[in-house]
Amino acid sequence: MNIFFSILASLAGTVLPFQFTYDGKVYEGFEGIIDGTVKVSTERRSDPEFDESEYTVWFENIGDTPSAVLEDIYALKTVIGGSRPMLRGCLGDIDTFYEQYCHPLDSAAVRFESLTGRATHKVFPYFDLVHGNGGTRLALGWAGTWRISFTPVTGGVEVKAATNVGFRSVLMPGEKVRTGLVVALDYKGREEHAGVNKWRTWYMKDILPKADSTGADIKPFWTFNFAQDTGRPNCDGSTSETYYTWQRTLEALQSHNLIPDFRWIDAGWYCNPDGRTSGDSWWMVGSWTPDEEKWPGNTLRKSNDACHRLGMKTLLWFEPERVTMVDELVRNFGYDRSWASRSDMGWITSDIGNPDCFKWTLDRIIGVMDSCGIDLYREDNNIDHCEKWAFLDSRLQSACGLPRTGMTENRLIQAHYELWDRILEYCRRTGKCTFLDSCASGGGRNDIEAMKRGFPILRSDYDRTTVDMRLSQSSGFCKWIPFHGASTKDVGDMLIKMVTPPDTYVTRASLLPVMNYNAPVSQNPCFDFEGMSGSIELWNSCKHLLTKDFYQLSEWHSPTDTEGWTVLAYNDPSTGESILTAFRQERCMEDSYTVSLPFAKAGRSYEIRDDDSGRVWQVSGKALQRGIRLSLGQARSSLLWRINELR
Repeated sequence: MNIFFSILASLAGTVLPFQFTYDGKVYEGFEGIIDGTVKVSTERRSDPEFDESEYTVWFENIGDTPSAVLEDIYALKTVIGGSRPMLRGCLGDIDTFYEQYCHPLDSAAVRFESLTGRATHKVFPYFDLVHGNGGTRLALGWAGTWRISFTPVTGGVEVKAATNVGFRSVLMPGEKVRTGLVVALDYKGREEHAGVNKWRTWYMKDILPKADSTGADIKPFWTFNFAQDTGRPNCDGSTSETYYTWQRTLEALQSHNLIPDFRWIDAGWYCNPDGRTSGDSWWMVGSWTPDEEKWPGNTLRKSNDACHRLGMKTLLWFEPERVTMVDELVRNFGYDRSWASRSDMGWITSDIGNPDCFKWTLDRIIGVMDSCGIDLYREDNNIDHCEKWAFLDSRLQSACGLPRTGMTENRLIQAHYELWDRILEYCRRTGKCTFLDSCASGGGRNDIEAMKRGFPILRSDYDRTTVDMRLSQSSGFCKWIPFHGASTKDVGDMLIKMVTPPDTYVTRASLLPVMNYNAPVSQNPCFDFEGMSGSIELWNSCKHLLTKDFYQLSEWHSPTDTEGWTVLAYNDPSTGESILTAFRQERCMEDSYTVSLPFAKAGRSYEIRDDDSGRVWQVSGKALQRGIRLSLGQARSSLLWRINELR
């Protein structure tokens, strides 16, 4: 096969496709010790069942003096052979909203880069390279900066990928730096769905973390945010929730037998660093101590205990890499002023790469999770830290008079992953969730290394708007990260409350492994509990299929293009059970759309049930392969078909 990186790369002695320059000399795939000072090693893993391999490269100064300069590090540099090369994928969150692309690689190079410090905003480090009679799906696991290029060359495509872009530094004695994780999975055939579903199956087996310390698999779940139901001002997050508002929400849910799997407590539960209430604002972070005005005594714990008694877990929001009101943190919470550095825009980065700062941060997070009965850690990151990384690099360089560019980023990204690992270790010991919720102003930190520890319960802040945004995002995002969630709203602005349950159109567009719900169930005496129950019941009836094979059966539409059809399907090949959802969007003039079902088998028969009419009929697999006509009589309408292979 014309593949660049096979499962053989997991065997000892195989040269991996990375490159670096040390003391002016270029090294390709070298592992060992250079000049008695720098040890180069790799961590390797492979899954032969899926033709998947991955590796990380480490550089460590094992000597007692500073090393020579290490620079021009390419985590991946190789030529992938094969005719008719083509690159498929999607962009990232914010501005680009997982926009899909397909670039022929017949003449011009294609390059992507992320230099902000939040790796999956605007661009997305996941790539589907088609070559010859197959393809290779690639991913870079690094929460900081990265760059990758795909350049046509004779006989194939040169791929060059760097993480920690621009790194050029000596290593001090004992210092250790790494590249991002490189993941590659090979598949046969040029059809996109072949690579998508081999990747999704592998991901669910090898990447998605386990639910708890027993090693149980994570099952689809639904969440509810009580904060929209307080009747108090709520700018965002959970700023309005207090010791006297939660109980009536819980009682309303309980009385209608609607107990979510998770209670979602978002930003705003903590006091300001000066010890005062955070009020209707979530921005002043750093104390990680419950706001005494909102949660006096142990009332936050009592509210969570009440949820636990009904079988509901609680997730809690943190943002550990940003601090505010530093003088007050020093005075009231034992923070060290030297850990904080302010950007020109006023953002303050907390140096969790410093061991003392790391311990202070970890202790505060674990402390509140322990005392308040929190089951699941949710992490956010609302600023781009790259400006401060450069500033801290210059401070390191001034201290020693030697090149130190990129050291701060490497140190802090290592600490970022280590913080997650230590929190999960605590959760494993104490019977809590052994996964976390990944957030960074929405979908800013969903690199493949991060996804080994958690997933985005909400893949984008902007998904809290229209159904059109949701359908557009699902079409691309589901091809790479199968377990995640979205909103269930259909509104013009992300901060507008959902005051009624989603209708059938919205619910069907929101069918994902995680369903996120919030509504004023106790504030509104006329709230439609029957509609909410129906929405959850529909999701429950489909949830077992939402982590299986995924098919985008229509063209991709941007969030503002509502003139076409969006058709998506999920299929479980082990049982032959499938669902197909189709949406005739708001301005679509065509009342029908024809799709072929790639998962249908020519020699089999299928039973189809229309969820709306209840009609049941049989169709041959050959007919489904040729194409089946979908019809909807009006715009902004949908259908859901349940399809079963007859065996």
